[in-house]
Amino acid sequence: MARAFVLVMDSFGIGAAPDAARFGDTGADTWGHIRAAHNPHVPNLVRLGLDAAHAAATGQRYAGPPPQGWFGAARERSLGKDTPSGHWEMAGAPVEFEWGYFPKSEPCFPAELIAALVARGGLPGVLGERHASGTAILDELGEAHIATGKPIVYTSADSVFQIAAHETHFGLQRLLDLCRLAFELVQPYKIGRVIARPFAGAAAGAFKRTSNRKDYAVRPPEATLFDRLTAAGRQTVAIGKIGDIFAHQGTQIEIKADGNEDLMAKTFDAIADAAEGSLTMTNFVDFDTLYGHRRDAAGYAAALAAFDRHLPRLEAALRPGDIAVLTADHGCDPTWPGSDHTREHVPAICFGPGLGGRDLGLRDSFADIGQSLAQHLGIAPLRHGTSFMIPSEAAR
Repeated sequence: MARAFVLVMDSFGIGAAPDAARFGDTGADTWGHIRAAHNPHVPNLVRLGLDAAHAAATGQRYAGPPPQGWFGAARERSLGKDTPSGHWEMAGAPVEFEWGYFPKSEPCFPAELIAALVARGGLPGVLGERHASGTAILDELGEAHIATGKPIVYTSADSVFQIAAHETHFGLQRLLDLCRLAFELVQPYKIGRVIARPFAGAAAGAFKRTSNRKDYAVRPPEATLFDRLTAAGRQTVAIGKIGDIFAHQGTQIEIKADGNEDLMAKTFDAIADAAEGSLTMTNFVDFDTLYGHRRDAAGYAAALAAFDRHLPRLEAALRPGDIAVLTADHGCDPTWPGSDHTREHVPAICFGPGLGGRDLGLRDSFADIGQSLAQHLGIAPLRHGTSFMIPSEAAR
């Protein structure tokens, strides 16, 4: 029986989406701008079809050798460019409603929301209350947080409420309890996620976010590929923040990891151990949090090269009938103004024993990935998406 592995290169966009202007992202191109500035050595991604997919997304002419994998570019149907929307859509559940967002005014949060958080959370007050980079605000307010006991609250262009607090001085469990309370309080505002951002360190410049991040997310709007597989008695494996993103719906085995290298190591473990007929999905978060949001194009390029070096071993570890998919959930162009996500196409690159090369073209929805995997794994079709599988290739 077939197995499927989805490697989400968080924020690895490959060119502005047709509706990028609505988001102020006309011209954004995460891969194109990184390649132009730093030309990272990624021969395996290129061999499998990255540059060909980028050409399809941007309307450029591809003049390289025929790719050895299936390659295409997918457009997002969901109305936002946030992490949950991208992941849910690729799993067959596009978000066709508008999230709530906090304005860029300061303070950005409603006074009654902060008052309730302070009163019910037993807090001396809060710091921040604005749109901010999660790392920059630690350097700015981390010492004041330690001195006062006031947690740091902030947001971004996403539908998110984030709380940063020191693991030792404030306490990790206290932070998680506070975030659960905040998740309850933000529901009337249609906010998609509350994120706990624990950090360590003693002074500005030395503060570092830890691996104990926790996302509290609303549930997907309908059954996803994870739910369908669980109902069919199949195994699902969620590595990194995937379980949190899907609100732990249908994600049976959840495996945490710290950084891209550890995430890749856990993915190799899953390839060795995953059951027949299973789905494993890994989110490689460093691309987004360490490099995209921090607008570090050189660091992003180096991370891509490091990721690329693992691909031959990953290809060799796959069994006959397996399929691996390289994709992303949105863009985060490190050369773009600001620090927010960018509205872009994402790659849809597939490989596995005996697959060969094929042009998948421009896909109208990330949901085509989930629909294709449903067919590959031999379960009933999802409600959304068009499969790019040929019937003879399903459940190979």
